[in-house]
Amino acid sequence: MNIVIVGGGAGGLELATRLGRKFGRRKKANITLIDRNNTHLWKPLLHEVASGSLDMGVDSLSYRAHAYNHHFRFKLGSLSGIDRNTKTITLASLTDEEDQEVLPERKVDYDILVLALGSVTNDFGTPGVKEHALFLDAATQAEKFHTKLLNGLLKLNKNAEQDKSAVYRIAIVGAGATGVELSAELHHTFNTMKAYGLNELKPSQLKISLIEAGPRILPALPERISASAHKELGELGVDVKTNTLVARGEAGAFITKDDQAIEADLLVWAAGIKVPDQFAAMSDLETNRINQWQVKPTLQTTLDNNIYALGDCAACIMPDGKQVPPRAQSAHQMASHVYLNIARQLKGEPADKEYQYTDYGSLVNLSRYSTVGSLMGNLSKGSMMIEGRIARLMYVSLYRLHQLALHGWVRTGLRMVSDRINKIIRPRLKLH
Repeated sequence: MNIVIVGGGAGGLELATRLGRKFGRRKKANITLIDRNNTHLWKPLLHEVASGSLDMGVDSLSYRAHAYNHHFRFKLGSLSGIDRNTKTITLASLTDEEDQEVLPERKVDYDILVLALGSVTNDFGTPGVKEHALFLDAATQAEKFHTKLLNGLLKLNKNAEQDKSAVYRIAIVGAGATGVELSAELHHTFNTMKAYGLNELKPSQLKISLIEAGPRILPALPERISASAHKELGELGVDVKTNTLVARGEAGAFITKDDQAIEADLLVWAAGIKVPDQFAAMSDLETNRINQWQVKPTLQTTLDNNIYALGDCAACIMPDGKQVPPRAQSAHQMASHVYLNIARQLKGEPADKEYQYTDYGSLVNLSRYSTVGSLMGNLSKGSMMIEGRIARLMYVSLYRLHQLALHGWVRTGLRMVSDRINKIIRPRLKLH
């Protein structure tokens, strides 16, 4: 049986790893993972790549090496079509930087298809945003952001030698977890750069504007977490603008609905998610307004039991009528659930186990300054708010759980030791 997983994010890679260990090793199924990139990085860490706190070259994982170690196959490619009648998917031709074809258009057969394509930032059709703002959907975008940031700080340091009033301005639209965490990481980066030769930089020269259309930041989280994070950002000097709707983007500025310009040297858009339009258009599977594939409680798509969807690209409705939120913990839980149903199919049993989302709480990391969040979620009558070192430890443990799902106890333990050593021998920031 051919099991094809498209998308090597947190959910897709964890699923491929488990299926490979269980069924690929014993030759009971052929498992193939497809992704447009050669390496994997846990998406919640992209803001750290952008700020320089994390080095992609050290912390990313090679799909090919991981596939070899865990008994599945990896194909480099981007999905361009799904044919449910012939049970094949089409991968677009792959070209290099000089537009030379590396791999032609290809067909891949499947018996079971899993769509784990994740999501991208939703610009809501706001004019000028695509042209003038940066996004943080992929490692390449995060590295582009990092390069622009370094160049901007170098210019600021030079200008500050003659003009003490020189400033560097960053405007971030979207005060969800990404926008809030990025604001704090950028503040940490700015202060740390003084240790590496940029002696003219002063904390007052960094002007970060965090723009949110709603009445408070972190709208998806409890109000007390939002208030605590808002207070921490204010103490760092971040200008938090709530109830501020951006109408368009221009070179060097976001223009609000009431026609006020929020000027910045670096414009960032981190508001909302959606599945890219081209994915929704490549099949007749049911989708919602942001192009997520509609799934049944089993996580099989509504029109085809041989096609599953999980993670951000899946629209899974819970019994209370709400949709499963697009979080890393959701992708992890869905991957585990799809694994169980596929295992039942391979045994000749019906794949009728229904998924139930469990909320373990939410944590927001404000760089080295603080971490705030709530634990337990709906496991108790209420949530328990935590912050400080305990919250920071719990935040780091989320990434360790992802590593544990991929590498097991021994390799994860060795990686933890390696990370401790790298903190001693490597610079505190990526400086190139």
